[in-house]
Amino acid sequence: MLSDNVNRIVAARVGDPGAIATAAARRVRAHSLLGEHGKAMIIAADHPARGANGVGGDPNAMADRFELLDRLCTALERPGVTGVLATADILEDLLLLGVLDSKSVFGSMNRAGLAGSVFEIDDRFTGYDAETIAAMGFDGGKMLTRIALDDPATPSALENTARAVNELNDRQLIAMVEPFVSTWQDGKVRNDLSADAVVKSVSIASGLGRRTAYTWLKLPVVADMERVLSASTLPALLLGGEVRDAAAAFASWGKALKQPTAQGLVVGRSLLYPSNGDVAGAVDKAVSLL
Repeated sequence: MLSDNVNRIVAARVGDPGAIATAAARRVRAHSLLGEHGKAMIIAADHPARGANGVGGDPNAMADRFELLDRLCTALERPGVTGVLATADILEDLLLLGVLDSKSVFGSMNRAGLAGSVFEIDDRFTGYDAETIAAMGFDGGKMLTRIALDDPATPSALENTARAVNELNDRQLIAMVEPFVSTWQDGKVRNDLSADAVVKSVSIASGLGRRTAYTWLKLPVVADMERVLSASTLPALLLGGEVRDAAAAFASWGKALKQPTAQGLVVGRSLLYPSNGDVAGAVDKAVSLL
């Protein structure tokens, strides 16, 4: 089945590139961003575009595109999964496979802050733009927004994020902002996951743009999430990140989801590449928290 899917994608890309736009036009859109359980369960797969292919001890786990697509298809067919977040190359593959009907779809917008680069904070918008997200019939766009007070690229990063927030809000599309307070340590960008830092990032991100009616936040689950999620009235989706202790992670997600602004989960690697290899089981467990 995997080889059949790959052949279908390659045949379309070579012989009929217009099939992508056709698939987008005929896609059945989701009636709501939230599932029957009243929460969103979005699978994230935009990591490779930043050169971040590692999962656990394998630095190239996500580099096999055929396997990644197979895992995504498994995740998207599970009951309770409401949507997907990815870059254009991956979303177009999924459109060609016909697996995005009745799912919310979010395009990843800024991917120039390559993981481990000296320009990581200067995260320019090299992926989707609001115009294309609207034209494809998608539901919104996502922006990773690192706020590094020790890096002069931060004002430009904030300005570019605010511009994207404006353009998405103008089109009544969700602007999903993922903020972090970050610092340079030993030549690498480190995100500060203390509650104080995440609260500060929420405060800054919530004020970006001239409108926020369609702005949502994508936030890490840290200690004292009640205080973090009280820092804004904007709807918040909880990100999974790379999970080392699955039981502890699921427990913390479940607790955070009880807060009024928490509207669901956006999880990628920990569900697509669980330590036991059971993608369907990991996704079903996450859905059960909703």
